[in-house]
Amino acid sequence: MAKTSEKYEVLYIIDQDVNEEGVKALVEKFTSLISEHGAVVECDEWGKRKLAYPINDKPEGYYVLVKFTSGPEFPAELDRVMKITDGVVRSLITLAAE
Repeated sequence: MAKTSEKYEVLYIIDQDVNEEGVKALVEKFTSLISEHGAVVECDEWGKRKLAYPINDKPEGYYVLVKFTSGPEFPAELDRVMKITDGVVRSLITLAAE
């Protein structure tokens, strides 16, 4: 029997030039999108941190880690939405260890 939901983690970096209200709006957008298709287990905002290497000539970004459960088809849709959202520099969705 196939599992109906899996545990995932998404780590995304928001552009350092996005203001505080914009950061809150993006975090709320993604947590509500995840809640519509699954359940948010934990949302951990790491804040501004130095990047390992400059991306688009910018040395810092605002990091957010979200742990969630959803069906196996949702992470692809979340990845698509993150790629087309202005202000998101990078994102990575992984299957969390049990």
